[in-house]
Amino acid sequence: MTNDQFRLIPLLEASGKVQMAIDEWLLEQHRLGLHPPALRFYTWSPGAISLGYHQRRWPDFWENLYWQNTKLDLVRRPTGGRAVLHQGDLTYAIITSGISGSRMQVYQKLCEFLIVGWRSLGVNVHYGIAGRGYIHNPNCFATATGADLLLDNGSKFVGSAQLYRDGAILQHGSMLLQPDRSLFSLVFSETASPTINLSIQLEKSLIPKVIEALISAAETCFNTQLVLHPLTDLEWQQIQSQLDGSYLACN
Repeated sequence: MTNDQFRLIPLLEASGKVQMAIDEWLLEQHRLGLHPPALRFYTWSPGAISLGYHQRRWPDFWENLYWQNTKLDLVRRPTGGRAVLHQGDLTYAIITSGISGSRMQVYQKLCEFLIVGWRSLGVNVHYGIAGRGYIHNPNCFATATGADLLLDNGSKFVGSAQLYRDGAILQHGSMLLQPDRSLFSLVFSETASPTINLSIQLEKSLIPKVIEALISAAETCFNTQLVLHPLTDLEWQQIQSQLDGSYLACN
């Protein structure tokens, strides 16, 4: 791949600890100059609650939650922010570098493809405004900051977080597609439940259409070409070697 190309990693369904290991491995490889910028989309199986890297408080019952007879994982992200419930969502991750500006400006540059892509699907999204209670709320989707994307009805649709290493940037975020309202209420019973826009209920078969629209928008917004390149066996070995349990919040 040339310097003006992004690697596109195919949609992957895996556990939260595997997904976090992949994102951090991609960031480190890019930081070392061994990997080009990358974009990928993924889903979480089993469902999970991901905690921000610095989040140290959460309800005890989160460690023993079940959905559809399967225990939810409790996973720590390498990025900041509050807790996110990963069920019925689609996650994106961008690994890149060389973007100037403040953190908020970088967020907005990297989120531009989400705005353009979703608008091409008829879903209007825009940036949120930071609320005073954000730092005190364990639920990422109960509040919105300037780095988040909201629907016209004010409900939060995309929550993103970042990690910087020597100029390399990992930004990943969750897009609410098919959230289970009862599960959200169960998980975040101690705080306000998110206002979920029930009109955006996408069938799983439409996820490829969403990804296609976002890929097209990314090529335009980043002025790049996305080259499809699955993870190789050697890369999987390197990623698996760092799965020492550090991403499991209960360890």
